[in-house]
Order: sequence, then C-alpha cells, then structure tokens
Amino acid sequence: MKKIIAVFFMLFAFTGGSFAFEDIFVEEKPPVNEQQTAQKEPPVVDVPFDWFDISDKEKTARINDYSEIIFGENSKIYLSKAEFNKELSKYKKDKDFKHHYMLANNGVTEDEDAKYNPFYYKNNTLVIYAIMYNNDPHHALYYNPYGKLFYVDITSDEYPNFPYYSMQYDRKGNLKSAIYFVSHDIQYMFNAKKEFIGIWYKDKMYNIENKQISTREGW
Repeated sequence: MKKIIAVFFMLFAFTGGSFAFEDIFVEEKPPVNEQQTAQKEPPVVDVPFDWFDISDKEKTARINDYSEIIFGENSKIYLSKAEFNKELSKYKKDKDFKHHYMLANNGVTEDEDAKYNPFYYKNNTLVIYAIMYNNDPHHALYYNPYGKLFYVDITSDEYPNFPYYSMQYDRKGNLKSAIYFVSHDIQYMFNAKKEFIGIWYKDKMYNIENKQISTREGW
C-alpha cells in the first residue's frame, strides 16, 4: 500500500509523476506572526460516506457525473497548455522568492498577503514552499527554493464551498491529477488520463472494489 503525504492547501495526492513526495514531509512548526483573515469559513458539509453501501452501477454513475463536471466542456479549469500559460504566466517566477522562502522556512503560515506552507526533505532541507495569495484563493502555487514554479493547484469557482473540484498541473501546463471535493472528508481522485483512481475518505483511499489502496498523512 502506498503512503502519501497530504498537501496543506488542496489536499491533492500525487499518484506517480517525477517527484518523490514520499520523501518529503511537512514540518509542524508553531506559526509565527499569524493573522486572522477576513474570509469567512465555509459552512460544514456533512455528507455520509456510503461507498461501501452502494452498487457498482451507482458508483460508476457517480464517477461519470464527477468526471464530466471536471473534464467536460463546461469545466473552467481543464486548461490547454496555451490557456495555462496565459493564466499562469505571472506566476512562473516568484520575484520575492527569498522573502517567501524565509517566511515558510521560519514557520510563518500566514501574513497580510498570503498563506504559506513548507515542504521538507528527510534531512530537514526545505525543497518546496507553497503560496496561496489572499486576493487569488483559486491558485495554490508550489515553488522550488529559487522561486521557480513547480506545480500549481487550480480550484473551481465554488471553492471554498463544497462541492468543488481542483486540478493540478506542472509548470509546463501538463495535467497531473484532478479531484472532486464532495466534503472535507470525501474526495474523488482522477489521473491525467481522466481515469478514476479512488475515493478518499479521511486518511484512506478505496478503489471501486472497496479495497484500500493508499493512505495519507497530515489529515
């Protein structure tokens, strides 16, 4: 069973790709200079986890519905490479990377401009820092220590209210994964080929046959 580290912002999980996130962890440091944001917390959505109780036909229908929402012609975040480059051009390089690296590495999780999250290698070296700007909550940006964009999560307009969906791209605009968020505890995971991978329920992922196939930390 593969063990996956949950990412702070979008809670996406890598299912392959070129980067070994199994070797990276999020260090739990006390927040420094944390401020309250004006954004209201989304209402709690209590959705029962019924995956084990419904038929395979019902599962397939649900998966197809969510896939159409994510990848269909009405999706606003299923982007071509040209659309991705146009939308993300200003984020390809973090011009303030030294400052943001310092903030993330020193445990600052939030300031008046953005939220931050560090990702460390096993030797406690910060290898990626993530930023979500307060004026643009639909993009979670992941940079290397030199401010070069590594990955980006883009969420649908419904975020932070459930349900919403999220898509993860690398810096070249290649789709890596997609998730349909039913609630805080339940998410449906798809790969770049639009194939259903599994359903997350809290810290465990199950396939269509109800077999547990992954776990995640940080939940």
